[in-house]
Amino acid sequence: MRQWLFDIRKKRNFTMAEVAEQSNISESYYSMIENGVRNLPVSTAKKIASVLGFDWVQFYNDEPKAANR
Repeated sequence: MRQWLFDIRKKRNFTMAEVAEQSNISESYYSMIENGVRNLPVSTAKKIASVLGFDWVQFYNDEPKAANR
């Protein structure tokens, strides 16, 4: 799970559906991203980061840490 993504979304008072809609992706795809089941292309990372207000590279900075846990 990408706990940091969940935390940012909750802090900004967004539902998964709201982030997905504003990012122009399906809610199920967003859920898989947040749960760490799916990787995502840079274009999608940028859309989600724009909606939630963080630097999109966080998606890729986090991946090695998650793999080492």
